[in-house]
Amino acid sequence: MKYLHIIIFALLITACGKEKNNVLEVTPTEEVHEDITVTQAQFKSENMAFGSIEEFDFNEGIKVNGMIDVPPQNKSSISTFIGGYVTKTPLLIGSEVKKGQLLVTLENPEYVEIQQNYLEVAEQLNYLKSEFNRQKTLFDEQITSEKNYLKAESTYKSNLAHYNGLRKKLQMMHINPQRVEQGTISSSINLYAPIDGFVTKVNVSNGTYVSPSDVILEIVDTHHVHLELSVFEKDIMAIKKGQKIRFQIPEASDKTFNADVHLVGTTIDGESRRVQVHGHIDNDEDHFIVGMFVDAEIITDSTKRVGLPKEAIISLEEANYVLVLKTKENNEFHLEKVKVTIGKATEDVVEILNSEGLKNKQILVKGIGMLLNESEGGHSH
Repeated sequence: MKYLHIIIFALLITACGKEKNNVLEVTPTEEVHEDITVTQAQFKSENMAFGSIEEFDFNEGIKVNGMIDVPPQNKSSISTFIGGYVTKTPLLIGSEVKKGQLLVTLENPEYVEIQQNYLEVAEQLNYLKSEFNRQKTLFDEQITSEKNYLKAESTYKSNLAHYNGLRKKLQMMHINPQRVEQGTISSSINLYAPIDGFVTKVNVSNGTYVSPSDVILEIVDTHHVHLELSVFEKDIMAIKKGQKIRFQIPEASDKTFNADVHLVGTTIDGESRRVQVHGHIDNDEDHFIVGMFVDAEIITDSTKRVGLPKEAIISLEEANYVLVLKTKENNEFHLEKVKVTIGKATEDVVEILNSEGLKNKQILVKGIGMLLNESEGGHSH
């Protein structure tokens, strides 16, 4: 009977111990650290990497959207001063052109008439000029009347104005007036590129008749693209020249590009209640296409804070942890799970508020996903 009592007492102690162990496993305290062991092979195959607590820029900004554009002087619409029929269009959309390069050739009998009128006026001018000079000499010598002298002067000056007007018109049509005076008359005119750039629109084909109001081609110089952003009225007072801009082109790339505020608009659009903000892109050598839509953030405030990359943070049961290198031996890394308190966060990094104990420590910042899976499967040590 005595032995039976001893056995029952021993069983009770064992049961209590098991119950106590179960309680510890369900509600671990902060003082309990869970160690994880990683082999050198695992470290390499999972592209793991260690890092340390360091300072990062924590930015506060305003989310906006807009598009890639060019300054007005970098965009040119090609049209004609006098209508005509297209006889030559050597360019396609996307073609690169240099300033002064031939774009389009037009033909029209009206061009011939203008040159004939100019030639006739030019020939008359020589006679009227000599007649004016003769009448002036006679008037000075009081041989002819003032009336004859004034009539000769009026006729000459009227003809001279007509001559200069036609001459200017020929120059605008890219026809050399001197060649016309030498008897060379052309039924066609050429239109040339006023800027370097790329053809973005072609609105004609051979045989098309174009009037002065028609846009034949459009050329855009993409060497100096910029951002045109729309900012809501409520946010505009926080926008200042020189502020940094981070932007993405969601339809084309995941990359983040940088720019800065160059000009802030001074008027609000009556319908959208937005203000235009002009941004200069830091590296405009990237292949941006005019008209691309962008999502941007204008940085209105920036502070330095200590933190870690987001990838280093493990979130478990409403708490956050990092894995700190405890020891390395026999080609194995022994990692300790340490609880951290996080503050501000950006897309890439988080602020660590209790960073004092982590200074000069090696912290796993890449390849943590595999360890989380193993921990859930019960392979942690």
